[in-house]
Order: sequence, then structure tokens, then C-alpha cells
Amino acid sequence: MTSHVGRLYTLAAALLVFFLAWSVFAARPWVSSAKADPRLAALTAREHRIRHESLVVHRIVQKRWAVYRAELKKRRAQIAARQSQPAPAVSSSPSVRVVTLPPLTITRTS
Repeated sequence: MTSHVGRLYTLAAALLVFFLAWSVFAARPWVSSAKADPRLAALTAREHRIRHESLVVHRIVQKRWAVYRAELKKRRAQIAARQSQPAPAVSSSPSVRVVTLPPLTITRTS
């Protein structure tokens, strides 16, 4: 084969056949998709279980936040009521006593 055009066409056809065969083997049409992979089924079941658990946890958190908000509202009302009352009189005796103790010395012989 001395024709350069013939060699180019042959090379192009060989590349076309190569890539077509590669795409057929990569697609694996002979593998039956009817068989379910047990790992995939287990993964799907785990995903459903985790989604259900997350919904349950979300509901619990929402209930706790509702209780917290109600208690916070009550507490703020108590604080506001307490602040509106006059302050109690301060007693004349101090609540803190300062005591002077002798120094603590530890002597050790070597």
C-alpha cells in the first residue's frame, strides 16, 4: 500500500472500530440488570432508616425548642416584673469579712 490517502483512511477506520468496540465493552450490554446488588439494597434500606430517624430527631428538637421558648418567655416576664419592683434596702453589715491569717511556712530538711 503506497497510497498515503489509503493509509489515512485505514488508520481512521481502525480508530473508529477501536473506539466503537471500547464503548460496547464499557457499556457491558451482556450484564443482566435484573439482578439487584444486595449491597445496593442494604444501602437503600439504611438510607430510608436514617431519613426516618432524622425526621424523628427533628420533631423532638422542635418540641424542645417550643418548650424552651415558652419557659424563656416566662422567665423574661419574671425578670421584667422583678426589675419594676423597688430594690430592697441594703443592710448595714458587710457581707464579706476579711480575715488575716498568719503566714504558712513549710520547712524541709534536705
